[in-house]
Amino acid sequence: RLSCIRNNVWLACCGVVSAGLAVLSSFGLMLFCGVPFVVTVANAPFLILGVGVDDMFIMIASWEQSSRKKEKSDVKSRLAETYAEAALSVTITTLTDVLAFFIGTWTAFPSVRSFCLYTGTAFVFCYIYTMTFFGAIIVLNHKREQGNRHWLTCMPVGVDKDQAEKSCLYNACCIGNCSRQSSQPESEHPMNIFFKKYYGPFFTNKWIKLLVVLLYGAYLGGSIYGCTHIREGIDLRNLASDDSYVIPYYDDDDKYFPAYGPRVMVVITESVEYWNETVRLGIENCTQNLE
Repeated sequence: RLSCIRNNVWLACCGVVSAGLAVLSSFGLMLFCGVPFVVTVANAPFLILGVGVDDMFIMIASWEQSSRKKEKSDVKSRLAETYAEAALSVTITTLTDVLAFFIGTWTAFPSVRSFCLYTGTAFVFCYIYTMTFFGAIIVLNHKREQGNRHWLTCMPVGVDKDQAEKSCLYNACCIGNCSRQSSQPESEHPMNIFFKKYYGPFFTNKWIKLLVVLLYGAYLGGSIYGCTHIREGIDLRNLASDDSYVIPYYDDDDKYFPAYGPRVMVVITESVEYWNETVRLGIENCTQNLE
């Protein structure tokens, strides 16, 4: 917003901090419990940041909606209205994410198991911080707006009577024009107007609904067809960087040794007397039989 009062930059920053606190809490708890930290876990903060910022937008949007419903109500009523609207969506998305990652802990790969444990626990902490820490930040930001304080310095901002004579940049940065002081209610966000007046009515048209059903049926059929033709396996080239020596190695291996299959290894799990000639002959005979 082009207003030094209604601008919510610090509120958005606190939403990112909330996601960061979730990452620190989950990583600290997992390390304290002795869960091994693998390289793939380093990608988890980006997932948590995405979900945390998404939850932040839901909370802020619900708070703005409550301002139009309960313009003259107290902060407790507005916060209750915000949680009533936002908490359900945030809870369901968190539950599905946590369930998906904790199911991943059943895998036999230790690295994947550690990644799922770290990430699933981080989602739990992200939910806790969103429902507690970020909700409190929203209230503090509301009190700052009510006090007509600047978004950056939090210092009181006066209302200039000669506002019309100033430049637009000066009015946006230095003049207190909080909508709470005006007799006119705050205008609805343009994005809300678009979805309410154009997007919603467009998709409620019967022909559009029929088209959506047909497109979804085609998508579902293509998905089922793809699942029936999926193959297990992974190209090891995809695990290395583009400039790695692994790439030309596998290229040359496919080019010059295409007749050879995958390498087979034999492991002797017991302690044997390798100095005994009879044992060595037995191992050699075993190898020849395998060949």
